[in-house]
Amino acid sequence: MTTAVAAGSAQARRDELAAFLRSRRERISPEQAGVPRTARRRTPGLRREEVAFLAAVGVTWYTWLEQGRAINVSPGVLDAVVRALQMDPTERAHAFALAGTVDPHAETACSPVTETTLRTMRKLAPYPATVKNARYDILAANQAYADVFGDPQELAPEHRNALWLMATSERWRTQFVERDAMLPVIVAKFRQAMAEHVAEPAWQARLDGLLAASEEFRALWELHDVAPMAPHVKRYLHPDPEIGLLRLEHRHLWLSPDSGGHRLVAYVPVDDESERRLEKLAARGGALAG
Repeated sequence: MTTAVAAGSAQARRDELAAFLRSRRERISPEQAGVPRTARRRTPGLRREEVAFLAAVGVTWYTWLEQGRAINVSPGVLDAVVRALQMDPTERAHAFALAGTVDPHAETACSPVTETTLRTMRKLAPYPATVKNARYDILAANQAYADVFGDPQELAPEHRNALWLMATSERWRTQFVERDAMLPVIVAKFRQAMAEHVAEPAWQARLDGLLAASEEFRALWELHDVAPMAPHVKRYLHPDPEIGLLRLEHRHLWLSPDSGGHRLVAYVPVDDESERRLEKLAARGGALAG
């Protein structure tokens, strides 16, 4: 890309952001923003100086922002502006994308798992199934998953994460037959996924926790290996000797773009014996799972 083309692209983004901010400002009434309405108002919605006051930024700076000028727009200041303009999550994400900066609070609240996704997950029983996000957080799991891998609800919320469990759980260490070979792969996948979220606090917090908790993880992280997401077979030795070895293939169903990167993961038996053992475990209600 030439310098002129790059400059033109940057200006186009600034102009689009300026127009977007103006449109949001004009849609908010003074009453919605908690601003006293004066008798004579020619401006629809809020005035620029009112937005600047609510966001605690300079009036001149905000005016230049709405004019599409080439000024510095830090994540913290843009966060204050979008809050003043009462943007919903979709509008907020659009504003940060146009500004070309990372939202410091993008994942403060995790996108909820929809009821239709939960219904689908439950109906996959007796196959284990779970809903995860790109960080490997376990957002939901069906009973078959709890029976085979352990119930995530019994864990502290910060430990409901497949990478955390792979790196630190003694149960997973002993019952995932290829655990030592699997951990480097999942660490490499995590690094690959984190490239798009490297400045996001939730991702950094997960990484910091793993680095502090696991020397094995630290050594693998320093290798800088990356790997793509792909179906694969896991062998899992269930703690109930009457169930025994299960051979399960991971199948990923990526959900809609507005799901926050969630995916529904089904663990499908690759042979008849594993199928029968899952059915037997489901019939017994997983009573001996833990």
